[in-house]
Amino acid sequence: QVELVESGGGLVQAGDSLRLFCAASGRPFSGYSMGWFRQAPGKEREFVAAITRSFGSTYYADSVKGRFTISRDNAKNTVYLQMNSLKPEDTAVYYCAATRLITPTRQNIPLPDNYDYWGQGTQVTVSS
Repeated sequence: QVELVESGGGLVQAGDSLRLFCAASGRPFSGYSMGWFRQAPGKEREFVAAITRSFGSTYYADSVKGRFTISRDNAKNTVYLQMNSLKPEDTAVYYCAATRLITPTRQNIPLPDNYDYWGQGTQVTVSS
């Protein structure tokens, strides 16, 4: 069992930056690839970014590429999402998730069904 707790969300203006944190506890954090997803009101949960367990390879949704950066610190059991140049359309609840995918790829790591553990989410609101 892995418990994930997100923090760092808030209300910001367009163009501002935020850094989200996801603290993990339970099983060894380094054994999981980690992802960030988001869900806006009335929309389905969508992939934002992921980082693999072995080599730290990163993947991003096209909508955030160049603006968001995912990173992890295995010693602190924490994964981060640095969000720059925020836009109103980035407004959503952001979720951290952990997956035991043996071979994460560009095709399978963005799929929510491949994730085993989820946090409760943190709200990000970007005003125009």
